[in-house]
Amino acid sequence: MTTPAESVRSLVRTRASLDGEEVTYWWTGDVYSWAPDEPYERLFGFEGLNVARLVQDTEDGPDAYRLLTREAALYLDPNTREILETWQGLPVVHVWNDPANQNWRPFPVPVTELGELVCFNLEIPLAYPSPLPVAEYPVHSAGDTYKALECFQFFARRSDLAGRAPSVPATMSWTRMSPWLPWMARGQRPGGLTFHCRGRKLGSYAEVPERTRAYVADHHPEFAHAPEIWTEPNETSWTYFRRLHPPK
Repeated sequence: MTTPAESVRSLVRTRASLDGEEVTYWWTGDVYSWAPDEPYERLFGFEGLNVARLVQDTEDGPDAYRLLTREAALYLDPNTREILETWQGLPVVHVWNDPANQNWRPFPVPVTELGELVCFNLEIPLAYPSPLPVAEYPVHSAGDTYKALECFQFFARRSDLAGRAPSVPATMSWTRMSPWLPWMARGQRPGGLTFHCRGRKLGSYAEVPERTRAYVADHHPEFAHAPEIWTEPNETSWTYFRRLHPPK
């Protein structure tokens, strides 16, 4: 991994598969609230999956890739881990991001050596105009600018990366700091959420826990597979909420 192209190639073998086969990641964790002068509180459990297909971006050369993905995630009771349909009398809106695509070009991927393990570190600060302006969504929007921080870590064995397989086994961690979710109806109240999760690359979608697969099959069965073609823009919890609740 001495060049940016080699770094990205190792990362995509960890995150997906060079042969274009579908790859499923599954994760689990918790969601915590934070607010001035209030104790931290574990509000939700959280469990999700991402099904991805890697394709080469022929327009930008042999070392450019497109990652086509859908991702679903469910908010859980923090104690029983049952899937929530309501919270404090409000309907829960689970995560149905279709698509959640990425463009990857050669870049020096930050890496930490951990003995036999290699950790790829991806820290993604986000700040852009919110799909839910306060003037249109005073109860559901934290502000006119969406701000969040996504921190990913992907772990693979150096011996696996030294081989020729198009995909290597991997585990991952994910931390996210974000505003209150729109469906929580907290308006511009100070504070927000921290997501703290960990997971792994599965052998196939069939390894997703049965309860979660059943919920996906009942609500959005298309999320069992990656998209076939590139589309944009990406879906987020904020754009999905806007589609469910168009401004009046």
